[in-house]
Order: sequence, then C-alpha cells, then structure tokens
Amino acid sequence: MSRRESRPAAQEELRLEPQKTTCVECGQEMWVAYHAHRKVMTLEGLRGLTLQVRRCRNQECGRYKCPYRPEEEGRWALPHGECGLDVIALVGTLRYKEHRSIKEIHEHLKERGVQVCERTVEHALHRYEELVTVHLHQKERLHKLFEKQGRVILAMDGLQPDVGHEVLWSIREVLSGEMLVARALLSSSQEDLAGLLKEAKAMLPEKVVVSGIVSDGQQAIRLAVATVFPHIAHQLCHFHYLREAAKPIYEADRHAKKELKKQVRGIRPIERGVEGKQDQESEAVREYCLAVRSAITDDGPPPLAASGLKLHDRLSQIAASINGVAEKRGTFPSLLCAYNIF
Repeated sequence: MSRRESRPAAQEELRLEPQKTTCVECGQEMWVAYHAHRKVMTLEGLRGLTLQVRRCRNQECGRYKCPYRPEEEGRWALPHGECGLDVIALVGTLRYKEHRSIKEIHEHLKERGVQVCERTVEHALHRYEELVTVHLHQKERLHKLFEKQGRVILAMDGLQPDVGHEVLWSIREVLSGEMLVARALLSSSQEDLAGLLKEAKAMLPEKVVVSGIVSDGQQAIRLAVATVFPHIAHQLCHFHYLREAAKPIYEADRHAKKELKKQVRGIRPIERGVEGKQDQESEAVREYCLAVRSAITDDGPPPLAASGLKLHDRLSQIAASINGVAEKRGTFPSLLCAYNIF
C-alpha cells in the first residue's frame, strides 16, 4: 500500500562531507558539485542527511565527473535505502534468531517508534539477506571492479541492534562502496574479527594492493588487523577521533558563545528607538542591528566550524566598523552609545 500522508520531518539534521578532497586517481582537487538530500529511518528516529558530493574536473582523469560522496554515508544506510543499518540488523535478528513473522516484526518496530510499513520491513529483510550472502555471489564482479581500481581501502565496523544481541559486523571497500563481508557475531573477539578480515582478503584479487584499513579504536579490531594485515597502514576513523576531540572543544565554545550573546542582548530596544525614522544615522543603526542579529543566529558544526569562534569573529568585525565610524565622526552613533552594546 502506498503512503497516504507526507513523511514526518526529520528529528535531527546532519551534514556529511567527504574526508578526501583530492581525486584518488589523478590527485587533483575535487570541486563541490552539488548537495544531495536523503532521509534515513533509524531506531533513534528519522534522520535527515545533507550530503556534499564532489567531482574531479580533470578531463583526462578516468574518474572525470564521477561523484565522490561522503564516506560516512555508508555508516548510516545502504545506497537508495530508506532504513538505517541498525533497523536492517534488527529486522534480520528478529527474523532468523527469534523466528518472527513480517507482521510481528512490523509490530515490534512500531512499538519502538520506527514508523515503517510492512512492505518496508520485507524490503529490509531482503537487504539483510543480501548483506550476509553478498560474498558468496559477487566475487567475479568484484574482482573485475577491484582490478580496474588497482587498489582497495577497507573499512570495518560493527553495529549492535540492541543490548545483548548479536553484533552485525561489516567490511566495506571504501573507493567503490562495495560490501565484502557482513555477518552477525555473538563474540567480538580478536579471533572472530580476524576470521572476517581473512574472508575479505580472500575476496580480493591477488594483484590488487590493499592501501589501508579504516576502523574505530577498538582493541580487538587493532589486534585482528595486525594479525591479518601486518604491513598495511591502519587508520583510525576520522569520525570517531574527531567526535572525542570535539567534546571539550564544543563545551568551551558553547560557553564562550553564551557569554558573547549576553553582551548583545540589547538589540531590540535600539531597533525600537529608530522605528519610523528615515535619517542616515537611523538607517546605519538598523543595518548594524541586523548584522548583530545575523551573527547571533549563525551557527556551524563543531569542532571544524566552531559557532562561538565564528560569533566572536563577526562581532569583532562589527565593533571594528563602529569604531571606524566613531573615529571619522568623533563620536559613536547616539543610540549605540546610549545602550553600550560594544
């Protein structure tokens, strides 16, 4: 049955950008081509994703105009899928471990606040089956793809649909976005993870070089990678270590922004003071008030674009402009001086 009403608004909006800004083939800078938008239903609610997509502009490059999407997108959902990987993992667990029917799984998801129809549950179950069995059926196609690339980069991560349940581990090739291995494991020990890495290694052609491996900092993953790929560079995931590094930076920046806002809360009385006035000074005061309001409402994703530092920079520019006017005229505009905003 088709949807009879519009989809609800996303409970959280996220912006994802590619970590790599240069072409993997020719090494030239990739320009931002466009922004894609998609909504993903997760166990925590509906998430809206804004994806920055880059393209190589070198016409002689083999990847000319090929879209390069954010690496983190694969952590949320499969291409063209509306359900997150955590929902797919839960559907597969309920079906094959607890032997529930599609209708029972649908009722369980509704109880958890996941608003999907029964047909979507069936599609999610199909995706789960494809993830688990893809390494048995796609080897020849993957060999051709990887031989054309000449090298591969592997990303490994685990997703636990619920506390106490099996963890769905997946190994993905980053450059092509292809899934190599996906399997639910009761244990996340070094031996079990090393077995998954060996399966992924067996999926690769002999002449294709593994350039690197990306994962989080879990000790079992580190040891497993060191066992199976002892001489391959192992890079910790940008998302994980940036998230940890951002915590103290975010708190300090948030506090600084709050203190800065306290100093410019007298904008409204100034705006009322120039209502209906058309002289040059009143117009200038209105423009300064508008600039302050714009600076307060502007925001940025920490820690790469700290909103507190951005607010400080914009208010400093406004203050410098007012000081410049004061030096030329010999005095501040009367209203700004009266309320002592800066």
